Amino acid sequence: MATDRIEKDVVVGIDYRLTLDDGTMVDSTDERGPLEYLHGHGNLIPGLEKALEGLGVGADLSMTFPPDEGYGDRESDKIVEVNKEQLGFEPEVGTVVAARLPDGREQHLLIAEIAGDKVTLDGNHPLAGQNLHFEVSVASMREATSQELSAKSVETPSA
Repeated sequence: MATDRIEKDVVVGIDYRLTLDDGTMVDSTDERGPLEYLHGHGNLIPGLEKALEGLGVGADLSMTFPPDEGYGDRESDKIVEVNKEQLGFEPEVGTVVAARLPDGREQHLLIAEIAGDKVTLDGNHPLAGQNLHFEVSVASMREATSQELSAKSVETPSA
């Protein structure tokens, strides 16, 4: 199944630059080379994956995605306050900790604030609530391997 257009189950390589409304550079592939992902499996933010659908190698796009097409709005119910002693270690603002949810899944929480013996943990994605400005170039496309299709993500070479 050779394809010349981005569609579900195709591995796509993109070069991109991501900035915020104030021009802050959040991420780019400038120094590490193209990001490869398996298209159609939610491996990119929804707006970007939709915008890339049907494009070919060499296509360029510049788009802004609102929070609902990116990492969603900030949700106050994802922010909790705990006593410092509950953590079992000396917390530092900016540290990300993992917590086990009742259903067994792991949730990553950012230590957002420390006030006395109270620690505020934030489970929102750091880019939640932000408009995301992308400049993207489609660098490559290839057929996915059966392992990638099974895993619904791109194989990464082992070091």
